[in-house]
Amino acid sequence: MKKGNYKCCFECVKCPKGEISNETGSVSCQRCPDDQWPYDLNQCLPKLVEVLSYKDDPRVLVVAIFSVLFFVKSSLALGIFILFRDTPVVKANNKNLSFILLGSIMLSFLSVFLFLGHPTHVTCMLRQTSFGIIFSVAISSILAKTIMVNTAFKATKPGSSWRKCIGVKITNSVVFCCSFLQVLLSVIWLSTSPPFPDMNTQLYQDKIIFQCNEGSVMAFYMLLGYIGLLAVVSFIVAFLARNLPDSFNEAKNITFSMLVVCSVWVAFIPAYMSVTGKNTVLVEIFAIIASSFGILGCIFLPKCYIILVRPDLNSKSRLAKWRQKR
Repeated sequence: MKKGNYKCCFECVKCPKGEISNETGSVSCQRCPDDQWPYDLNQCLPKLVEVLSYKDDPRVLVVAIFSVLFFVKSSLALGIFILFRDTPVVKANNKNLSFILLGSIMLSFLSVFLFLGHPTHVTCMLRQTSFGIIFSVAISSILAKTIMVNTAFKATKPGSSWRKCIGVKITNSVVFCCSFLQVLLSVIWLSTSPPFPDMNTQLYQDKIIFQCNEGSVMAFYMLLGYIGLLAVVSFIVAFLARNLPDSFNEAKNITFSMLVVCSVWVAFIPAYMSVTGKNTVLVEIFAIIASSFGILGCIFLPKCYIILVRPDLNSKSRLAKWRQKR
C-alpha cells in the first residue's frame, strides 16, 4: 500500500528471487518447487537436468575416445614388455614392477568411464575409490622402482651391506604397504559417509545438476592428498638419484614422469575449485588422463623405442655405450 494516499491505492512489488505471483492483486508470493524455476515472475517451469551424457555433450565422447586410445597404447606397451621380458632393457629395473605399473595405468584409463554417463549408487561409490587405489598402486610401483635404483647402485660397492636389501620382497612390501593405506582410507570412507547420486537444485536457477555427492569432502581430499604425497616422495627420491651412473638412469625418466604428475595435480586444485556443475568432473577426468599418460610417455615410450626401433641397442654393452653418448 502506498503511504499518504487513499486506501485503494497500491504499488506493485516484484516477487523475491525464486518466487512467483500468478494472481492479480495478490498480497504474497509463492515459492516454486525445487525441480522448477520461476519464469517471468508469473509461472514455474520444469528445470532442465544436466548430466555428463554421451548424447548431449560431445566432450564426453572425445574423453571416451582418448581414454580408449591411451588404454590401447598402454596395452601395446605391456605386450611389448611381456614379449621382450628377457632383454636387458626390460630387466634393467625389475620387470615385475613394470608389469604392475603398466596394468595400473591401463586400469586408470578405464576408470574414466566410471565418471561418465548418468550417476548410479555403484558408480558414485566406485569412481573415486577405484581411481585412488589404482593410481596409488601405480605411484607405489614407481616409488619401489626408485628405491631399487638407489639400492642397486649402493649394492655394487665392494663389501656393501645393501646387497641384502635387493630382492622381490622389498619391492612387493613397498607396493603393498603404500597401496594398503589407500585401501584402508577408501573402506573407511565407504563405510562412514559414502558418495551417492544427488540432484543439485541450488547451484543454478534454471537447471538441475545430476551428479555424485562425495559424501565426506574431507575423505575425498585425503584420498587425493595421499596420492600427491606418494608422488612428491617418488619425485624427491628419483631427483636425488638422477646423477647415478648411466646403467641405472631410469631415475631420470621417473623424475620427469613425477614432475608431470605433480604439475597436473597442482594445476587441478585451482581448476577444480573455479568450475561448477559437470565441469568439475571433466577437470578431474583430464587430470587422470594427463597424469597417467605422463607416466606412460616418460617411463615406457623410451624403452619401447629401443626395443622396436633400435634393436641393435637391446644388449647390455651396446645399451650402456648408447646411454653414455646421450
